[in-house]
Amino acid sequence: MLPRPDTMSAAPLTAEQALALAPDTSVASAGQKLATERSWQGLGRDGRAAWGECKGSALYQVRVDLSDLATKCTCPSRKFPCKHAVGLLLLVSAERLPSGTPPEWVADWLGKRSTTAERKAKREAAGPEGAAPADPEARSKRTTERHTRIQRGLEGLSLWLEDLVRNGLAGLEAETALWNTQAARLVDAQAPGLASQVRQLAALPGSGPDWPRRMLDRLGRLALVTEAWKKLDELPPLLAADLRALVGISLREEDVLAQGERVTDSWVTVGQELEDTERVRTQRTYLLGATSGRTALVLQFAAGPGARFAESFLPGTAFPAELVYWPSAAPQRALVHERKGEVRPHSEPLPSVTLEGLCQLFASELARNPFRERTAAMLGAVVPVVDGGRRWWLRDATGAAIRLGACDRWRLLALSGGRPVDLFGEWDGDELRPLSARVEGRLHPLGGPS
Repeated sequence: MLPRPDTMSAAPLTAEQALALAPDTSVASAGQKLATERSWQGLGRDGRAAWGECKGSALYQVRVDLSDLATKCTCPSRKFPCKHAVGLLLLVSAERLPSGTPPEWVADWLGKRSTTAERKAKREAAGPEGAAPADPEARSKRTTERHTRIQRGLEGLSLWLEDLVRNGLAGLEAETALWNTQAARLVDAQAPGLASQVRQLAALPGSGPDWPRRMLDRLGRLALVTEAWKKLDELPPLLAADLRALVGISLREEDVLAQGERVTDSWVTVGQELEDTERVRTQRTYLLGATSGRTALVLQFAAGPGARFAESFLPGTAFPAELVYWPSAAPQRALVHERKGEVRPHSEPLPSVTLEGLCQLFASELARNPFRERTAAMLGAVVPVVDGGRRWWLRDATGAAIRLGACDRWRLLALSGGRPVDLFGEWDGDELRPLSARVEGRLHPLGGPS
């Protein structure tokens, strides 16, 4: 929910944070070229918004809501934010905008955003009671039919797994249609989550000297799902919810709000990834509670070239909010239910775990949810090192070490300079894949080549 205008104040914004909002490097570079007053007219800002008209092939009206850094531009770009919005954000970060009163085209946009937020809040407050009554008999029938189709699909998957192991893994490097064929069967069985996992198996054969071990591990996890589905009704409710989510049965947002755990904290954006395909863009954002130490994964999807994500998150900043977690035996995915204040840079220390604590955390989550593949955490005071075999490790003060996964390793080494740093990343029990590093209170993204 958007804060009320009279309670908002613009948060300090660094140039690095503004550039981090760009969807790719080309937009960031073009935005930097527009971060000069001579490219604009009518520049201004107040406590809630910044605005200006950018001169180009046309005069584009650009505006930024400083409460959550949402942007809007009249240009035809299909990338969000566009280069004009990035340029305006850079001017905001440089504090080069005069104070003023928003023009009508800015005020109208802010008013529509507030109205939309209020309507959403009313719908959420009304809950399922405010919705049109569903036909419970029809819904139960649809659920039963889908579960039956999934059961048949998993029976086929179980036979496929047995054949795969019986015939051996040799020669899988040459297989191409094997994975897609089985994934298509699972899609037909209305189990898209498992179909996605089968497709991912195609990348394993020949990917490294230990690929057979990793392949057997993934096949074992799939076999566990097929066996667990047979006893779905006997599982504890939260574990059953995890299994349904893994198979691909999505939960409606209103059901999440009605059933999920609610946690209020100051949430720091500590990691973010964007996957862009022809049909849909997927954003994965990790939040870390500054007080609770809880991690939360916010998944957002935007279908179509002109679609935007509903929420805006800026790495390295914090905002007070109430989050609601998806029902789970080991909750991780969450949605932002209500923002309770403005976005601000966060430079204070964050809750972190040691290497031993990371392993204990993963073991605890795995004990509660055996389908969990990885856990996310802020790892404190580790040093990246390279051994004689050119293998990368993260080592702590006790001399203990874990393997460093794919990331921009050389940048991490430069940021560390041989000194301990805090890393936020995903641990799968084998290696840690960092998403960001915190050095002297600043967050640095670590995506890119290994």
